[in-house]
Amino acid sequence: MTFHDFREDGLDKDQLTSWVAMAGWETLFNKRSTSFRNLSDADKSNIDQDKAIELMLAHPTLIKRPVLVAADKVYVGFKEAEYQAWFSL
Repeated sequence: MTFHDFREDGLDKDQLTSWVAMAGWETLFNKRSTSFRNLSDADKSNIDQDKAIELMLAHPTLIKRPVLVAADKVYVGFKEAEYQAWFSL
C-alpha cells in the first residue's frame, strides 16, 4: 500500500480521470467543502464531469477524502463498515 497526499504531491489528470471512471465524479466531488463554497458562482453552476475534473485538478481540496484505490475499485470517504470489509477486520 502506498500513501499519496495529492494536496502535497499533486494529482495528474489521468489519475483523477481513472478515479472518476471507477467511482463517478459525483462521488469524488465534495460540494460540502469550504473550497466549493469559496468558488465563484460561475464555477458552481452547470457542473458536469469535465468541469468537475478541471475544478478538482485546480482545487484538490474539492475531492472527498480519503481516496483508497485497489485494483479496479475506488473507495471515497470514510465508512467504517466498508473499511472493515476491505481490510478484513
